[in-house]
Amino acid sequence: MFASSPQEALKMYEEATNTHEFENVRRLIREDAIYYFSNATVQGHKPLKEFFEKTWDYIRDEVYKIHDVQWLTIGESNAACVYKFQWSGLIDGVYKEGKGRGTNVFEKDDEGWKVVHEHLSS
Repeated sequence: MFASSPQEALKMYEEATNTHEFENVRRLIREDAIYYFSNATVQGHKPLKEFFEKTWDYIRDEVYKIHDVQWLTIGESNAACVYKFQWSGLIDGVYKEGKGRGTNVFEKDDEGWKVVHEHLSS
């Protein structure tokens, strides 16, 4: 399934993240995408897979939600947005939650819209 718009890609990305299966997320990320997390910079599918899976192992049953999305630009082949996010889940068996801000840049290719950059901060 390919995203036909950047808005659809962001929604699909949120849903894929909540499956906790990187293959679902990978389809929505360009191979050479660069991610800025609060504790790491990660580039490419293989390192991203390791990072996502490590996070899912640490935060069990995580639920990730994106809201208050503002699209900064939407062109024919690229788009950028900022948003707020929330997460919740079990860390060492104790329910925890957090929130932060995100920026995503998307690019359209033959397979639809994909993330080329993400920057998350608390």
